[in-house]
Amino acid sequence: MKPLLLTCMLATLASAVHAQALAAPASQQIPPEAKTVSLAGPRYGFTFLSDGIVERLRKDDIDVKNAISQFGWQFEKQFYSREGGPTVLNEWVLLAGGLDQGVVLPSFNWMVGLRTRDGAEFGIGPNITPAGVALAMAAGVTFRAGVLNIPMNFAVVPSKNGLRVSMLSGFTLRK
Repeated sequence: MKPLLLTCMLATLASAVHAQALAAPASQQIPPEAKTVSLAGPRYGFTFLSDGIVERLRKDDIDVKNAISQFGWQFEKQFYSREGGPTVLNEWVLLAGGLDQGVVLPSFNWMVGLRTRDGAEFGIGPNITPAGVALAMAAGVTFRAGVLNIPMNFAVVPSKNGLRVSMLSGFTLRK
């Protein structure tokens, strides 16, 4: 009986080792959850409008100068991140421009972009404002000071009516 018991124990152990060996590669195929940092938060800055954009707005009885203030909020969702590598993300930037001149010019931007480990970022996406629909291109960098993130972004929006150039900043707190 002892050899039969020993054989059963060895078979059980071999089955357990075999099951573990087969299970390990499957569990290794599922990537770990990405660690993400949200850079959603308030944004503020200014936009320079070309003469063509100012004229286009005047047709709609919106009278502004070539430089307007911008205040708003950026929402963000990262959908790919690699340890030590780039992060691919989606950003929605909602702005109210021209408040310094007594008008509200809404702006909606959806950007798809890339952020490096060092905080440099680049994005492109649609922009919708009372001046029309256009394609926005942006670049920037996020500086870190303790738990504080300070993004600095530069955007260019060429359109059939003219050019818009924006500088935006803001802040977020890392948890």
